[in-house]
Amino acid sequence: MNHAAVMTSALVLCAALFGTQAHAAGDAEAGGKLFSRMCGGCHQVGESARNGFGPQLSGVIGRTAGSAEGYQYSEAMKSSGVVWDRETLAKYIEDPKAVVSGTRMIFWGISDPEKIENLLTYLQTFQP
Repeated sequence: MNHAAVMTSALVLCAALFGTQAHAAGDAEAGGKLFSRMCGGCHQVGESARNGFGPQLSGVIGRTAGSAEGYQYSEAMKSSGVVWDRETLAKYIEDPKAVVSGTRMIFWGISDPEKIENLLTYLQTFQP
């Protein structure tokens, strides 16, 4: 194998291994504080997280919307077809009703991209 092919393979491998970390540029600690203040009244995360007024959000990244066990979702959420990735969650946090029209979530959204990134970085710490 020539040198260029080896270097290309190495770059592809590094991108695959570390690509998700490149997205996690936010501050998880700041995101945790924001979560407690803005989201914690309805949602829980962590090992002992349970559904409350809103569904528990542990493992939310990669999960299909409306699929957390034991939570009564709106028809809009269950039939949305959304799979929560960082981009879709960022849009939802900014303007929930624009992503899932008819959602019952009562939240006006967060417009600050840095705060959204911090929240996403915090939520990503609770992935399986």
